[in-house]
Amino acid sequence: MTAIDFYNNFDKMTPVLNSFAYNLTKSIEDAKDLYQETAFRAMTNKDKFRPGTNFKAWLFTIMKNIFINNYRKKVKANTIMDSTDNNYYINSGKNAIANKAGSNIMVDEIKGMIGGLDESIKVPFMMHYSGYKYQEIADYLELPLGTVKSRIFFARKELKDLINKRYDNVAELRQTA
Repeated sequence: MTAIDFYNNFDKMTPVLNSFAYNLTKSIEDAKDLYQETAFRAMTNKDKFRPGTNFKAWLFTIMKNIFINNYRKKVKANTIMDSTDNNYYINSGKNAIANKAGSNIMVDEIKGMIGGLDESIKVPFMMHYSGYKYQEIADYLELPLGTVKSRIFFARKELKDLINKRYDNVAELRQTA
């Protein structure tokens, strides 16, 4: 294959190579860099291409190998090696003890709020919370399905109001989180 034929065949493959590069990288700029690196390597190694073989597959293999090598370099660059003597502090993260006192207190307070609900809305709400379906609750309490749904709705609404009154800054906490 002459150099002119090689360059002409390469030009025909440019759109396909660009789309393959984008599929690999998922970034337009990275795809352009990958295409450029592939073009450079293909041009410098054109003497290694054997005529009569699949030119497109040869180019795709070059591109794929460049992508894999670059990926491995990035992964390796993000690895931090620490050779200091105080490795105990670096590896101590697994032994950290989580303190859930704040959330446990809030759960207890919410349980108290649920306990203060009127029995007519608390019972369907707790059954729904326990995993019963609306129809199962309606059958058990011998109530119409719509009544069960509305009582669960009113229980949620009342709990929401109680929580908002109790914790004035709940909305502020959600916005900052």
